[in-house]
Amino acid sequence: MMAVRGANWASRAAHRGAGTVAGGQIGLKIAPDLLASLAVGRTVVLVSGTNGKTTTTALIAAGWGGDVASNTTGANMPAGHVAALVRDRTGRVVLETDEAWLGDVMTATQPKVVVLLNLSRDQLDRANEVRRIAERWRAAIAALGSATIVVANANDPLVVYAACDAPNVRWCDVPTPWRADAQSCPRCTLAIDYDVAGWRCACGFAKPTDLTTSLDGPLRVAGQTLELALGVPGVFNEANAAMALSALREVGSDLQDALQRVNAVSTVAGRFSVRTWRGRRVRLLLAKNPAGFEALLWTLGPGDDDVWIAINAHLADGHDPSWLYDVAFETLRGRTVWCLGERRLDLATRLAYADVSVKVVDDLEQLPVSEEPVTLFANYTAFSEWLERSTPC
Repeated sequence: MMAVRGANWASRAAHRGAGTVAGGQIGLKIAPDLLASLAVGRTVVLVSGTNGKTTTTALIAAGWGGDVASNTTGANMPAGHVAALVRDRTGRVVLETDEAWLGDVMTATQPKVVVLLNLSRDQLDRANEVRRIAERWRAAIAALGSATIVVANANDPLVVYAACDAPNVRWCDVPTPWRADAQSCPRCTLAIDYDVAGWRCACGFAKPTDLTTSLDGPLRVAGQTLELALGVPGVFNEANAAMALSALREVGSDLQDALQRVNAVSTVAGRFSVRTWRGRRVRLLLAKNPAGFEALLWTLGPGDDDVWIAINAHLADGHDPSWLYDVAFETLRGRTVWCLGERRLDLATRLAYADVSVKVVDDLEQLPVSEEPVTLFANYTAFSEWLERSTPC
């Protein structure tokens, strides 16, 4: 652990990063079973899925109350987990976990709870095909002992396929409007039928009916009604909160107490925060893939705010921006969107096909000066750039 702390300190001192991964990488080279050793005797909750991992992890940590170890910087692979567990030795742990690494991290940490949010396409040139991830999850989850509780999204057929053989599962009926990656049955490949009651396939594979959590109206968790009044926007965050509270019930939290703490969260690693740039109030939203982007677009009210969108294509973003064509930008018709970032022309072309008026910004000096608020959608590295150039309100 001294090697981990030392490497992280050196990384920060040399301005080579936040010091959340380098030490973990070195620690795992010295002791490959270090993550397993660090998890012994601790109550561990893992959170995975394509979208909502960071927010749901933060909601669980807040709702749990008191000291909770977590990878708050989003370093969600084993090296980041090791660094987080070395940094904070408290007995309660919640870790955001990359989808591709979930099986390995479950094996190492023997979690009390695993939260499965959703599965959809992400960075096209970096992520495995979605169904391959579902198959890997399925194999790893089937091997779990009954001591691990799986909290799973009943409205995502790929998540249900992955979790249906879990020895101990809690199904959550939460809003999941993105269906583009689950049009055919993961069990038999026939078309899945969707209606207001849920989803089903002719082979018998269908939405679970033994639900622990429901968000069809007021939130109900194991028969208890909870009043969500979240500080973070969007129906998708209501779903994240419902999953978080379901997990907190399984670690023994009083749900009413946890609810107050969850409702109080207003920003997560800068996401959903309102900041100032050159006198303008800027609401920052991280939009990294089609499902996430589409959910965020629904947080815009009619005529609310000017809209800026910043798209880069670095390694963290994925080098292939063609995912923009899977986002329903048609909902922005009637607005003028300011296109920023290194791939602003790709973005402007996609918006033009959606019949959205655009302005391409080659220099930030071209952005209008105004007292009116603006909503800025940005993918990973563009979001980080705007966090740096703006200031908290």
